[in-house]
Amino acid sequence: MLRRVVLLMLVLMIGLSACSSSKSGNDAGQLIHIKLPLGYIPNVQFAPLYVAVEKGYFKDAGIEVEFDYSFETDAASLVGANNLQFAVVSGEQVLLARAQGLPIVYVAAWYQQYPVAVASKAEQGIKTPTDLKGKKIGLPGLFGANYIGLDALLFSAGLTEKDVTLDSIGFNQVAALAADQEQAVSVYTTNEPVQLKAQGYDINEIRVADYVQLASNGLITNEETIAKNPDLVRKMTAAFLKGLADTIADPNAAYDISKKYVQDLAQADEQTQKEILARSIELWKADHLGISDPQAWQNMQDTLLKMGLLKQSLDVSKAFTNQFVP
Repeated sequence: MLRRVVLLMLVLMIGLSACSSSKSGNDAGQLIHIKLPLGYIPNVQFAPLYVAVEKGYFKDAGIEVEFDYSFETDAASLVGANNLQFAVVSGEQVLLARAQGLPIVYVAAWYQQYPVAVASKAEQGIKTPTDLKGKKIGLPGLFGANYIGLDALLFSAGLTEKDVTLDSIGFNQVAALAADQEQAVSVYTTNEPVQLKAQGYDINEIRVADYVQLASNGLITNEETIAKNPDLVRKMTAAFLKGLADTIADPNAAYDISKKYVQDLAQADEQTQKEILARSIELWKADHLGISDPQAWQNMQDTLLKMGLLKQSLDVSKAFTNQFVP
């Protein structure tokens, strides 16, 4: 009887061991699905993320990324409510969200220079922020980086929104300026000015980064994810920054990878699109990729206070962290 019991126990132990090994193998191979809002349409400017996917950096970190091209204001709210764990947004969205009690945290700086500029045809004679006085300026709307950057330029010249006419036109800045519907447009310096010049227009640019250093686009998460799963934040940040470093090191390879993700990029004007990527890279470069500049965050808060979008000062040190940057 004892022998039969021992044999039965051995069989059960072997069976349990087999089940345990199988379950462990499935867990080890399971990827964490991350829906990542980017705040814009598929574009070569997102090459570092495409590179990180194609080279397996996210997969090696146990992450499967799904890109979501939604407005960044929605992304900040979703991450703040912990409905999503990560997103790519601009610095002002972090402070505006935290002012509303949404505990989002910026964990990796992507753009080291604020990418917004005001573009105009050279014939308008708009060369400095002071020249914007009395002008009609087109922008996607009274939200996001285009709006914040434009106001920062106005403030740098002692102007306010009352000194100009703001025209919400959606993301149609190129067509609107080309057709002379606007005297100037708020744009990403890496994108629309390149397109306009490619179409033969003589363009003047006033870059925000030449007048004020502001916290710009980067990767965010929330306080709950940081507290409960800091390893995920660390791996997500590291994978993204690997893609960023590779893109800076080899733009041509990054461009070829982007063709898989950006519809019609293969048929687009290659010289123009590569110029967009090259200008983007100049804004991404840093001695230490991913590090946030505390002064840029203070400058951003000062701008938002002047605009009246923030009613009182925040503790900006809680809005960002460099602890997850490799």
